[in-house]
Amino acid sequence: MTIFTHYKYELCFAVILTATVALSMWASRFIPGEYFDGAITPILMSASTAIAFCCAWITFRHTEGDRARLVWGWTLVLWGVLDGIYVVSWLFMGKPVMNMGAYKLTTMELALGNLLGWSLLLFPTEALRPGWMNPRRAMYQVLPMFALVALDYFLPFSLRIIIALYPAFLLALLFTHIREYKIWCEDNFSSLEDFDEKSVMRYMCIGLLVGAEYLNICVSHSPARGFTQQWLVIFALTYGTDLVLFRRDPWEQILQSIKNNTSEEENQTQPNEEYRRTLEEWMEKEKPYRNPDFKLVDLQSVLPMNRTYLSQFIHAEYDCSFYLFVNRYRIEEAKRLMSENPELKMADISSCCGFSSPSVFSRTFMTITGQSPSEWDK
Repeated sequence: MTIFTHYKYELCFAVILTATVALSMWASRFIPGEYFDGAITPILMSASTAIAFCCAWITFRHTEGDRARLVWGWTLVLWGVLDGIYVVSWLFMGKPVMNMGAYKLTTMELALGNLLGWSLLLFPTEALRPGWMNPRRAMYQVLPMFALVALDYFLPFSLRIIIALYPAFLLALLFTHIREYKIWCEDNFSSLEDFDEKSVMRYMCIGLLVGAEYLNICVSHSPARGFTQQWLVIFALTYGTDLVLFRRDPWEQILQSIKNNTSEEENQTQPNEEYRRTLEEWMEKEKPYRNPDFKLVDLQSVLPMNRTYLSQFIHAEYDCSFYLFVNRYRIEEAKRLMSENPELKMADISSCCGFSSPSVFSRTFMTITGQSPSEWDK
């Protein structure tokens, strides 16, 4: 049951995403080519436009000061506007912006597609690098793309493939920050269930598939080439909205904790030996680790250091992250409870020790001790 709980989201995600791609590619084989540009693509574009604006409305109603939600909301607005332009041009002008049945896309169509692809990377950038993205950095990311588009008009050879691959380059750079994000969370939080990087990775996998299908649009002349991409876009917009609304932003919690703590100092005023003794006495007497939301900045109530010095102190003195430091105390407390109170259930022990669920307790116990709680108890 624990293993199923740990992997059920990844399994469901893989099944749904695979089914979306497989069914759309299978269905496109039975649709006459002339229907794609005349009916199928406009209908799917209309659906993605409506979904984008609907999800944006829901997101903006629940921003609650969350920067990642604001970023995602404006991403949805951009998708809704550009897809809406396609639908309006098809309804009233008779000339769709992107002719899916054409042999190849124009350079301007490539630029619009890249702009949309880049916008899908704004949310994972904010999720993995909180507070990093700003207008200046955003401009630096899109300028090379538009420079390539401008060069394509003047050079004797085509740059379309390079232009189409540019968002993939940005996505590859973003993947390199996943490990940094995990380390940052472990250095600041004692529980990581709400800050799991796997959900962001799943979203990025959808973006990768959208980009791959977009590349297929650029090199293929099949009239069905945009059909699968539109379903992937709809899947990405709905999954992204669900992810953003139910995801807790770790950076916001850090900022709020710092704001509420007025005793933060910039430098150490005592030797590390005194700090270590003070910290260990406080941990053993007050047992703050019993709080599932125990954070690094909570140590400022006993140690007069800022967040950076606290993280460095934990690593230097205990040779581990804050996450591992706290969970060692939790596991030792769990061992004590199991020894002194054999009648207690594992759910009660995990709750008393500060774990969010029995499955998390069992997984952490196995990681630290090499045994499951029941094996250790025997």
